[in-house]
Amino acid sequence: MITRRLILAGTAALAFTTSASADDWKAKYPELTFAVVPAENASGVTERWTPFVEYLSKQLGVKVTLRIANDYAAVIEGQRAGNIHIASYGSASFARARLTGVKTDAFANDINSDGSTGYYSMFFVKASSPYKTVEELKGKNLGLVDPNSTSGNNVPRFELNKMGITDAESYFGKVVFTGSHENALLALSQGTVDVAANQWTSDDDSTLAQMLTKGMLKNADGSAMKKDDFRIIHKSAPIINGPYAYNSDLPEDAKAAIAKAFFDAPTKDKAAFDRLSDGQKKGFHPATTKDWDGTIELIKFVDALRKKKAS
Repeated sequence: MITRRLILAGTAALAFTTSASADDWKAKYPELTFAVVPAENASGVTERWTPFVEYLSKQLGVKVTLRIANDYAAVIEGQRAGNIHIASYGSASFARARLTGVKTDAFANDINSDGSTGYYSMFFVKASSPYKTVEELKGKNLGLVDPNSTSGNNVPRFELNKMGITDAESYFGKVVFTGSHENALLALSQGTVDVAANQWTSDDDSTLAQMLTKGMLKNADGSAMKKDDFRIIHKSAPIINGPYAYNSDLPEDAKAAIAKAFFDAPTKDKAAFDRLSDGQKKGFHPATTKDWDGTIELIKFVDALRKKKAS
């Protein structure tokens, strides 16, 4: 006869087995590395991401270590080697990773405050300069971010091509890769470059807005610069927000746990989540790798431009 005691015992055993199975991945991966591309200086990345990484450690039950990559390529190569388990990518660097065979799967991207999931590439100049169009900047200096930056290199080159400028290096007096979005705007503010490409979601959600809030941009007299000290002279078509991606070889239970931790973050640790974007994002949007197929086509186009120039 099946008794209530036997049913309860069986249920408890099943629950224990399921729980143990769900935790098996933790024995194999007692520590996960989360890498972030260098959108800002290292100290800024650390301050922005550390609370969220601590939240992930608590939710996942394993240590999550933050790695601040020196450049975009370091994230790509780290995932290729299996040394990076979770990564915050730009759209172009993720597309480059996929094009070069990196085993990486997108699972989320940011939701903006207005509910959208995209942003733009802008060409900024100082408002005190005479430049109102890109055409007026022929022979002047252009500041870009990184070869694998979406809004800081690939989309700008695509936009320039639409204007008939197929070779930026010949059109401008000098093209400089500054290494980060912050550095590009610093170079502009200091007069090292005359125009800088950068990311922009809204007046309150951009690298420029973050830097102005921190007082990082100064006039020649040392006073803090303001939004009105900069002028946008070109705005791209919308770009899909970059993905968060995990290593394809991670166990499915681990992938599910990571994705759940991300999606739960706005309610389970709002302070840590808000710190990521100064409160300018609403949450994480479920995404799939295929969402960036269009970006792969963009990268192929920019690669073709470069090969045409080389030949």
